[in-house]
Amino acid sequence: MLNIKIVSWSLGIFAAISFVLCVIYGLIVPPSLHMAPFLEMVLPAFKWLTFWGFCLGLIESFLYGVYAGLVFVPIYNLLVRRFAKSSAL
Repeated sequence: MLNIKIVSWSLGIFAAISFVLCVIYGLIVPPSLHMAPFLEMVLPAFKWLTFWGFCLGLIESFLYGVYAGLVFVPIYNLLVRRFAKSSAL
Protein backbone atom coordinates (compact mmCIF):
# COMPACT_ATOMS: atom_id res chain seq x y z
CA MET A 1 0.00 0.00 0.00
CA LEU A 2 1.27 3.44 -0.92
CA ASN A 3 0.96 6.52 1.28
CA ILE A 4 -0.84 9.21 -0.73
CA LYS A 5 0.88 12.08 1.11
CA ILE A 6 4.40 10.76 0.53
CA VAL A 7 3.84 9.83 -3.11
CA SER A 8 2.08 13.12 -3.94
CA TRP A 9 4.82 15.23 -2.34
CA SER A 10 7.51 13.14 -4.02
CA LEU A 11 5.95 13.52 -7.46
CA GLY A 12 5.34 17.24 -6.90
CA ILE A 13 8.97 17.84 -5.95
CA PHE A 14 10.15 15.65 -8.84
CA ALA A 15 8.06 17.66 -11.32
CA ALA A 16 9.30 20.99 -9.89
CA ILE A 17 12.94 19.85 -10.14
CA SER A 18 12.32 18.65 -13.69
CA PHE A 19 10.88 22.08 -14.57
CA VAL A 20 13.95 23.86 -13.18
CA LEU A 21 16.22 21.51 -15.15
CA CYS A 22 14.24 22.22 -18.33
CA VAL A 23 14.65 25.97 -17.80
CA ILE A 24 18.39 25.58 -17.15
CA TYR A 25 18.66 23.41 -20.25
CA GLY A 26 16.87 26.13 -22.24
CA LEU A 27 19.36 28.73 -21.02
CA ILE A 28 22.37 26.62 -22.00
CA VAL A 29 21.47 25.28 -25.45
CA PRO A 30 20.83 27.22 -28.67
CA PRO A 31 17.30 28.59 -29.15
CA SER A 32 16.45 25.91 -31.73
CA LEU A 33 16.71 23.27 -28.96
CA HIS A 34 14.77 25.16 -26.26
CA MET A 35 12.07 23.56 -24.16
CA ALA A 36 10.16 26.89 -24.19
CA PRO A 37 7.52 25.96 -26.80
CA PHE A 38 6.74 22.72 -24.97
CA LEU A 39 6.58 24.41 -21.57
CA GLU A 40 4.35 27.18 -22.91
CA MET A 41 2.07 24.52 -24.40
CA VAL A 42 1.63 22.40 -21.25
CA LEU A 43 1.75 25.09 -18.56
CA PRO A 44 -1.15 27.58 -18.77
CA ALA A 45 -0.08 31.27 -18.73
CA PHE A 46 3.63 30.35 -18.66
CA LYS A 47 5.88 32.85 -20.43
CA TRP A 48 9.51 32.00 -21.17
CA LEU A 49 12.22 33.94 -19.34
CA THR A 50 10.13 36.13 -17.08
CA PHE A 51 10.33 36.02 -13.31
CA TRP A 52 6.58 35.54 -12.90
CA GLY A 53 6.52 33.00 -15.69
CA PHE A 54 9.21 30.99 -13.92
CA CYS A 55 7.38 31.17 -10.57
CA LEU A 56 4.07 30.20 -12.17
CA GLY A 57 5.69 27.35 -14.10
CA LEU A 58 7.34 26.04 -10.94
CA ILE A 59 4.03 26.10 -9.04
CA GLU A 60 2.11 24.52 -11.91
CA SER A 61 4.71 21.78 -12.33
CA PHE A 62 4.56 20.99 -8.62
CA LEU A 63 0.76 20.87 -8.73
CA TYR A 64 0.79 18.57 -11.78
CA GLY A 65 3.02 16.18 -9.84
CA VAL A 66 0.74 16.32 -6.80
CA TYR A 67 -2.26 15.67 -9.04
CA ALA A 68 -0.54 12.60 -10.50
CA GLY A 69 0.04 11.27 -6.98
CA LEU A 70 -3.54 11.99 -5.90
CA VAL A 71 -4.88 10.06 -8.88
CA PHE A 72 -2.30 7.25 -9.00
CA VAL A 73 -2.17 6.18 -5.34
CA PRO A 74 -5.86 5.36 -4.84
CA ILE A 75 -5.93 3.41 -8.10
CA TYR A 76 -2.77 1.51 -7.15
CA ASN A 77 -4.02 0.77 -3.62
CA LEU A 78 -7.38 -0.40 -4.97
CA LEU A 79 -5.70 -2.79 -7.38
CA VAL A 80 -3.32 -4.08 -4.71
CA ARG A 81 -6.25 -4.84 -2.39
CA ARG A 82 -8.24 -6.48 -5.15
CA PHE A 83 -5.51 -8.64 -6.67
CA ALA A 84 -3.58 -9.39 -3.47
CA LYS A 85 -6.66 -11.18 -2.14
CA SER A 86 -7.18 -13.20 -5.30
CA SER A 87 -3.50 -14.18 -5.61
CA ALA A 88 -3.40 -15.36 -1.96
CA LEU A 89 -6.06 -18.03 -2.69
